[in-house]
Amino acid sequence: MIEHPNTYIEHTLLKIDLTDREVDQLISEAKRYQFIGVCIPPFWVKKVSRELENSTIQLVTVIGFPLGYQQTASKLHEIEMAIADGADELDLVMNVSAFKSGMNWSKIEMAKAAQLAHQQQKILKIIVETALLTKEEIAQVSKIVSDAGADYIKTSTGFASRGASIDDIEIMKANVAPHVGIKASGGIKSREQLEALVNAGADRIGTSAGVQIMKAYE
Repeated sequence: MIEHPNTYIEHTLLKIDLTDREVDQLISEAKRYQFIGVCIPPFWVKKVSRELENSTIQLVTVIGFPLGYQQTASKLHEIEMAIADGADELDLVMNVSAFKSGMNWSKIEMAKAAQLAHQQQKILKIIVETALLTKEEIAQVSKIVSDAGADYIKTSTGFASRGASIDDIEIMKANVAPHVGIKASGGIKSREQLEALVNAGADRIGTSAGVQIMKAYE
């Protein structure tokens, strides 16, 4: 049993048609359950930053989302804007296209993003989209993320054919450096899933079902 599940959960709202009322609800729920963080689109960062002022809840947003094949300069500009608007943590989508083409550019891009985030004392997570990778590629990417200086590796955007799996987490755990955290995301809806992923090695859980999961502990 996980004693404090809220300390793993990033309460997430990334659907395309989200409304301001849903953002307000997300904030209210995050405060009620004291989740470790909220994950929202860049457009809403400034508003949510104001609402979470003087809170310990981390404000997470996404960069290069959801496909990751933007130019690096565009992603870096997104990071700069997100930080200026109040983001604490940046979840950057890896350039899977470059990686699949055998290019070293994915690692270079991650390193540039990590340097930029760390200059501002912010956290960088790399979304690798495990649904598009083989087990061997997940292992390879885990090492790349570690070497590039990112703080976390994240399984999924939630927009691909599947989200996080136990196998994904175990492979990542075996291949990232000890100081690199693991964020499981995509399709996590239950207490049982959360506990299985945490027990496999996940340090963060990205989910839109945070309230539902917390109620399972009541």
